[in-house]
Amino acid sequence: MAITLILVSVAWRAGLATRGWFSQDEFVIAAQVLDTGLEADYLLRTFNNHLMPGGLLVAWLMVRVAGFATWPWVLLLAVGQAAVGLATWRLLRSLLRPGWGLLIPLCLFVFSPLTLEVSSLWLVGLLVLPMQLALVLAVAAQVRYARTRRPRHLVAVAFWLVFGLLFDTKSLLIVPLLFLLTVFLFTSGRAWRSLVTAIRRYWPAWLLLSALSVAYLALYLTRPSGELNEPTSVGQVLTFLGDLVGETLVPGLLGGPWRWTYAGDGPPLVDPYDIAKWLSWALLVTLVVVTVRRRPSAGRAWLLLASYLGMVAALFAVTRLGGPLGPLVGAVPRYVADVVLVAAICVGAALLGTRDADEDEVSAWPVPTVLREPGAFAVGLVSIIVVLATVGVGTLWSTARFGDNWKTKYGREYLATTQAELAAAPPGTVFLDTVVPDRVVAGYFWPDNLQSHFFRPAERRPTFVQEAAKPSTFDDFGRIRPVVVEGRKIMSGPVAGCGHLAQGGQPTRIPLDGPLVEWPYVVHFGYLSSGDSTALFRLGDATREITLRSGLNDVFFLIEGSGDAVEVTVRTPGVGVCTQLITVGRAVPAP
Repeated sequence: MAITLILVSVAWRAGLATRGWFSQDEFVIAAQVLDTGLEADYLLRTFNNHLMPGGLLVAWLMVRVAGFATWPWVLLLAVGQAAVGLATWRLLRSLLRPGWGLLIPLCLFVFSPLTLEVSSLWLVGLLVLPMQLALVLAVAAQVRYARTRRPRHLVAVAFWLVFGLLFDTKSLLIVPLLFLLTVFLFTSGRAWRSLVTAIRRYWPAWLLLSALSVAYLALYLTRPSGELNEPTSVGQVLTFLGDLVGETLVPGLLGGPWRWTYAGDGPPLVDPYDIAKWLSWALLVTLVVVTVRRRPSAGRAWLLLASYLGMVAALFAVTRLGGPLGPLVGAVPRYVADVVLVAAICVGAALLGTRDADEDEVSAWPVPTVLREPGAFAVGLVSIIVVLATVGVGTLWSTARFGDNWKTKYGREYLATTQAELAAAPPGTVFLDTVVPDRVVAGYFWPDNLQSHFFRPAERRPTFVQEAAKPSTFDDFGRIRPVVVEGRKIMSGPVAGCGHLAQGGQPTRIPLDGPLVEWPYVVHFGYLSSGDSTALFRLGDATREITLRSGLNDVFFLIEGSGDAVEVTVRTPGVGVCTQLITVGRAVPAP
């Protein structure tokens, strides 16, 4: 039955993944992969402050093999999900007491709507699935080590920690998780006694894991990375915690969020209904109270979950909240994808107990007399069935609504249109390198939102030039259009019938109608020339050599500079150039 459930989950999620496509960060990674060789500098670079050499290696191979094709990425994610699901089932069977109840924590994990992003977005999957696999197998090895203290199990723990660190820095949290799991589930007594027992009994594990963590952090701190997005106020942290726990995790563990907020081409954000959110909290509190009354050791399992959740929340509170997307961090389900896995383990331990728990820790439930009547028992049983059915239906609903959001992909439509347009474009069609629409790749990814980066993995790629008389560009829908330039224009010139006159060998300064900051610009230069020549065009300290042709013509070109005036120097003596049209700004598609 368990294997069937895992396969159903994998197949269902693979079907959802095929409805979506690449999104934002994935275009960026794909462009970077094709711009570099398989070198140490590439593998050991940080991406959004993630040190992920294993993920970058897989991405390097997959982008070169599969490009923008969908099915190879979906297959990769499906294999990863199957591996994590099977490993989780083996861990549950090893750690918990046997019985059909083992299917409850398994289903909680493999069908959780909070992990749909992991099974749909390949970049997230490359980070999270290996970490989940490492977490499960490291916990399984630690369980065996705690029971036997055999060195080979300790070696396995270290191996899976290193494996996880190859894919995501967040895998460092596996170390304190193993320590807390050992304290809460493999010792007994008061808090201080449990801590001392765990440290003394299993000190080789903590020494080895600490050494690996220090070595990894030493390597991580040598790598270039962006600044941490630290929180700006206590209120911001409290709001984040409320969103992460109250809006995302608790409803998600009980079938939520039921409703999603569209977030462009990326995965949707959680947006639970208020009544459903509060009911999920009530159900969780009831579950905690009932399990602790029934099995006192269940309190340790819930403390383990709360401790790990606290570590995850603290990590994101100090690294993610200060950025432009900070207010949304608490509604991003992938940030608790590993917490869902830990929750499955802890819920199973609370409901069923571990194989290592002493039998006398299980106390009989003191059922009130009124509840001992057959009718009351029947009502209770029906209530449990209704709750489980409601959670199941909520999970189905949440998953289906996620798929409705996920299928909308502007990037896919944009690329498909550009490929059709390029196939039909006349020979000699050239393009200036401008940015793709923000809804395809956001502007804060610059320069990886440039068209020259975006189209690297594509089957048909535009021909980009630095200078052209009639360049083209793509509009927001991917259709080819002539270029027009929007921006600063030159002031009216002093020469009647000419405007500004630039004569051979003499620099001519032409003021703009406003200043320009340092930035890559496109220039539209319309002119009337008495002969063929070249000219030096200057914007601040930046210069570009351009070609001028005899007669009335236009030329478009790229330049990166700043200033409140341009300067034109015609190279050929005796050639005069008149202009009343110079625009410096950004290229946009003509209407």
